[in-house]
Amino acid sequence: MAVLVYKHTAERRLWRLAHPWRVAILCILSLAVMGSPIMGIGAADAETHAKPTAKYKSLVEDGYQMWLSQLRADAVASGVTNETFNAAMRDVSPDWSLPDLVLPNLGPDAPAPPVSKKQDKQQAEFGRPSSYIPERSMARIAKLGRKELKSWGETLEAIEKEYGVQKSVILAIWGRETGFGRAKIPHYTIRALTTQAFLGRRKEFFRKELLLGLQILQAGHISREKMKSSWAGAMGHTQFLPSDFHKYAIDYDRDGRLDIWGTIPDALASTANFLNKNGWEAGKTWGYEVRLPRKFDCTLAGPDNARPIRDWLALGLKRTYDREFKEDRQSEQAFLVLPAGTMGPAFLAINNFAVIKRYNKADLYALYVGHLADRIYSDSKFEGRWSKVSGFGRSDVKLLQQRIADSGIDVGKIDGLIGSKTRAAVGTFQKKLGLKPTCYPSRALMNRIKSASN
Repeated sequence: MAVLVYKHTAERRLWRLAHPWRVAILCILSLAVMGSPIMGIGAADAETHAKPTAKYKSLVEDGYQMWLSQLRADAVASGVTNETFNAAMRDVSPDWSLPDLVLPNLGPDAPAPPVSKKQDKQQAEFGRPSSYIPERSMARIAKLGRKELKSWGETLEAIEKEYGVQKSVILAIWGRETGFGRAKIPHYTIRALTTQAFLGRRKEFFRKELLLGLQILQAGHISREKMKSSWAGAMGHTQFLPSDFHKYAIDYDRDGRLDIWGTIPDALASTANFLNKNGWEAGKTWGYEVRLPRKFDCTLAGPDNARPIRDWLALGLKRTYDREFKEDRQSEQAFLVLPAGTMGPAFLAINNFAVIKRYNKADLYALYVGHLADRIYSDSKFEGRWSKVSGFGRSDVKLLQQRIADSGIDVGKIDGLIGSKTRAAVGTFQKKLGLKPTCYPSRALMNRIKSASN
C-alpha cells in the first residue's frame, strides 16, 4: 500500500521526511486516499478532519510504535534486557505537554501540526535577567541555604575536603535545581526522554540520554516509580542527565546504589565530583560584581575578550561597594559578563564561573549559583540594579540573530537564545546602525528587524 501512495507527488514529499517512522505514516495516510478520486479525505473521515489536532497526534503516535521498535534494538545492543525495556516503556507514549518540541509536518494532505506558544517560549535562563534572579526570592533561598548548611554541615565538610568544592557552591546548585529537595519533580524520566528523543529539538542528543537512562534502570540504581526528572530528563536532587549520572554519580553512603533521588549525600557528593572533574579550582570564587565607567564599550564582554583583572582595572572597571582587588588576584584571567547588557549589573568572571556553566550553559544560571553561594555566607545583594528589558520568544531571537549574521557580524550559533555571543553581536550591530550600543536587544530594534524582513 505504501508503494501505491508513493506514486503521488504529495506523498513523495512526505517520504523524504527525515523521520524513522515515515513509512508507517504513509501507510496510514493511504487509507484516506484509497477510494477517493482526489488527494483529499473521504467522507467517512470528515468528522476526524474537523479535529486536526487529534488526527495529527494519532498519526504521529502510530509512527511512534515503529520508532520504538528501532529503539528497542539499540537498547538491547547497549546491554538493556527486553524485560527491563518492556517494564520501562510500559504505557509510555509521547508527552505532548512538554516544551522544546519540534512537531513534524506530515505533508500537504495530512493534518497540520498543532500550534503551541509553549514551543516558542524562551528558556528561563535566557529570558529577562531580573526575572531569573529576583531579589526577594534570593534572600529567601539564601536563608534556606543557611539552614541546610547546619543540617548537612558535617557531610558537606567531608565532601569539600575530598573534592575541593566549597560547601556553599554545592548547596547553591542544590538550591537552584530543586529548592533543596522541596520542589516537585513531576516527570517519569524515561517518558520525558522518550518524548524529547522522538519529537524534541535535539533528537539525537536525547536518544543517547534515553539509552543511558534505560541502563540506569537495568543496573538497579532506582526503580521506575522513583525515577523522576524535569521535562528534559534532568534527575534527582541536583538534576543530573543520565550521561552525567554515568560519569559523575557517587555512592557516598556506600550502600551499593547511586541514588541521587533519595540519598542526599549521594546527590551532593555527585555534584561536587562533577565540578571537580570539570576543572573547579579549590579555594577560589566564581567572580566579582564590578562598576563600568561611563561610555564603556559593552562589546568587550564575553569569554573571547578575557584578560588579566589588572587590565580591566586599567580600562576603568572597579569593584562594587568600594572593595579592592587583592594584588595576588589581579593577574587572574577574567572575562566580563553583562547579562542585561549595559542595563543591569556587570561582573568579572573567572574560571570557576565557566565550570558552573558546564553544569548549565547559561550565564544567568552560573550567576545565580555564584551569587547564592556568596549569600549563604554574607547576605549582600547586588549593588547594580536590573533595568526593565524586553522579553522575546525563540523565533524572534532567531530572526534577530540571522539578520545580524547576514550583516557580516559573528553572532555565534543561531539558536534563539540570548547568550554572551549574541549580546556582544547586538552591540556591534547597534553601532553599525548608528544606535547607542547596549548589548541587549530592545523591542524597537526587534520591530525594526521584523519590518525589514516583511
